[in-house]
Amino acid sequence: MRSDRPETAAPGQVKQITSLANPLVKDLRALAMKKHRDETGLFLGEGLKLVTDALAVNWPVDTICFSGSVRDQPAVAQAAAKVHARGGTVLDVSEAVLGKITRRDNPQMVVGVFRQRLRPLAEVRPADGEVWVALEQVRDPGNLGTIVRTVDSVGAKGVILVGETCDPFSVEAVRATMGSMFHVPLVRASREAFLAWAKTARTRLVGTHLKATHDYRRAAAPGPVVLVMGNEQQGLTEPLAEACTVRVKIPMAGQADSLNLAVATGVMLYELRRDAL
Repeated sequence: MRSDRPETAAPGQVKQITSLANPLVKDLRALAMKKHRDETGLFLGEGLKLVTDALAVNWPVDTICFSGSVRDQPAVAQAAAKVHARGGTVLDVSEAVLGKITRRDNPQMVVGVFRQRLRPLAEVRPADGEVWVALEQVRDPGNLGTIVRTVDSVGAKGVILVGETCDPFSVEAVRATMGSMFHVPLVRASREAFLAWAKTARTRLVGTHLKATHDYRRAAAPGPVVLVMGNEQQGLTEPLAEACTVRVKIPMAGQADSLNLAVATGVMLYELRRDAL
């Protein structure tokens, strides 16, 4: 007989942790460090929405941790059951343990541990009408996460991280994506590899540059586009600026001499995707 009761994790499927000295707490806390994330291929994300977004697209969830204060909430119980059914670990922990894991005084009551996913650059073949974003040496994880979220919002296809960028799997970057990282492919490439790929990808490279003479509203054109943005302090390096098919600038009427990187990228993306929105 079919049951209409929501799926929940059975008591034997849940591990309870209240001790801050538990080795699992130490391992999860270490995910705040890039070295440990690189070694394990895991990353930490806060909030039930992040876990449910990942589960909805079959993104691997290694562990779900939740406070005992929310264990009886149907959405939390269902998420825990799905994580267990897919081979993940379910942890019922104290709020003190959650604070220790997240390094925050007021952590969210649900935390997930996810598998990292990066797409090879060779698999990126932009089609007509598609827009990708290439970010060179971006340093601010908040900017990176916000750009990923904006890419998702406008229906662009993905983000290529060029050179020594900040880690897209840091807690700050993941938080800023608001779950969009599970919908936006991420690619890592050296500057040399990206430039070599761009020569054979049959795509227009549109870059923003202070010395550009073209207005950003003239950037849209038929065919695939890669929007190339430089880092927060110095903009594009000369090799990437020279590789751009067209360089544009966003005019400003006030006293500011530059825009925040995430804001500028958002302005460009909405212009490039104008006909599709």
